[in-house]
Amino acid sequence: MIKELLDVFRSASPLNEAYQRSGEMLNEDREMFEEAVRSLRERDDARLEVDIYTKDQMINAYEREVRRKIYTHLAVTGGRDLNAGLVLASVVHDIERIGDYTKNIVELALHHPDRLVCGTFEEDVRKIEATARTMFALLLEAVPEGDISKSREVMSEHWRLAKRADDIVSILTERDEESLPGREAVATVLYVRYLKRISAHLMNVASSVVNPFDRIGFSAKNDD
Repeated sequence: MIKELLDVFRSASPLNEAYQRSGEMLNEDREMFEEAVRSLRERDDARLEVDIYTKDQMINAYEREVRRKIYTHLAVTGGRDLNAGLVLASVVHDIERIGDYTKNIVELALHHPDRLVCGTFEEDVRKIEATARTMFALLLEAVPEGDISKSREVMSEHWRLAKRADDIVSILTERDEESLPGREAVATVLYVRYLKRISAHLMNVASSVVNPFDRIGFSAKNDD
């Protein structure tokens, strides 16, 4: 995110309030993600110690609030900060989608109440989970300060995670895997796909720090 955008977000305006709210939303996403993973991967009864659905509703409400603040600011200023408003609207949409995919993981846990163990792919899946956690941590540090270096790191981590996830999905859909009976294979494929989608939305948010509006969600131009 260029310096001019950060200056807008830090000014005393509805956009500043909306920007602060987006950080709160991202932190809620991380808490939801951690609880969803625990439910699927560490518990045999899929129980939840955090109310994921209430948090998801709260994030949805925050997104609507941010949209209203953006609209109000642009209406009052005659669209002067249109670029900043568009960037922020894109960011909060990606953050809201992360909440949806963590909810998908919870729903998977409810349908697969035994702790999910991924057979010969266990080590790779754990690396994917660890990478997603790293991306959350980096992004929560990068966004408030517009840290391009950390944002680029998030983007790079996504492509590594996506490759590993795609490899697992390809193997499990192309052949039978002795270490994973059908039920576990299906659950593993769904799980790594959800992790990949969460990572993709984290990457989109990171790209808003690095790229101009028209390239949000894409690699940095000099990385193409």
